Amino acid sequence: MSSALLSSIVSALLFLFFLSNTPSNAQLSSTFYDQTCPKALSTIRTSIRKAISSERRMAASLIRLHFHDCFVQGCDASILLDEAATSTSERSALPNKDSARGYGVIDTAKAEVEKICPGVVSCADVLAVAARDASAAVGGPSWTVKLGRRDSTTASRALAESDLPSFQSSLDQLISNFAAKGLSARDMVALSGAHTLGQARCLTFRDRIYSNGSDIDAGFASTRKRGCPASGQDSNLAPLDLVTPNSFDNNYYKNLMQKKGLLHSDQVLFNGGSADSIVSEYSKKPSTFKSDFAAAMIKMGDIDPLTGQNGIIRKICSSLN
Repeated sequence: MSSALLSSIVSALLFLFFLSNTPSNAQLSSTFYDQTCPKALSTIRTSIRKAISSERRMAASLIRLHFHDCFVQGCDASILLDEAATSTSERSALPNKDSARGYGVIDTAKAEVEKICPGVVSCADVLAVAARDASAAVGGPSWTVKLGRRDSTTASRALAESDLPSFQSSLDQLISNFAAKGLSARDMVALSGAHTLGQARCLTFRDRIYSNGSDIDAGFASTRKRGCPASGQDSNLAPLDLVTPNSFDNNYYKNLMQKKGLLHSDQVLFNGGSADSIVSEYSKKPSTFKSDFAAAMIKMGDIDPLTGQNGIIRKICSSLN
């Protein structure tokens, strides 16, 4: 055998080895359902738009649900499994209990897809598409969702409580949390901009507004205290963005520069640290923020998906049936 032929064989074997060991997210494709369920995306979009037209706050909830899914075991729809399906449901984990919502909206969207393509489209993909459609429905960016994820048969309450960022996190903790998932500090600041939408419970910001700290505007703290007494009323809600709570824009970053971030984990993004310059940039350049947000959402959707023969296609997102 000539050395040239031997070299060619070795190169071919190395190429095959590389393909077999390529991360699973390389198997995701925006055209995954083009042949097997061509109306999947339009069906999901119609269902999501209907839900958000009924309750605009749902847009924030759906984006957050996708985020909380991807950060625990990867983007595998494990967050959707209820207690009856698994003894370690992520729904009851501290970061999700009494706050994560939108499960019913995803179930409805999935049911609509099941009517036209039974057993074809995964719950994980429905959730990823729903987050994109939710953003677009309230004036946020759209992006091309990569598809082909399969659904997990397990969930992990323990991982949900260890891997999801906390409203009490420091900047260094946030950077570390996101880095562990392959996301940069800039990705983290961009994704935090989802807090231009939605509301938070009094429980999560009480310590901040009563702290008399130098990192919070006194007038803002006073306004928030009206709906969040020093004790009790933990479930009372306040908008994360006081200015335009139902529109996807860059006011979140402007608020941070005025010391009006509602959560501690918001304000640490602009408090004399390494993220200050990114916050300042996004406050001045809304188009840059939206572009970076879309890119970061695509990147987040690539976190450890189940593909190929891994996982299953759940017919009902909350159960293993």
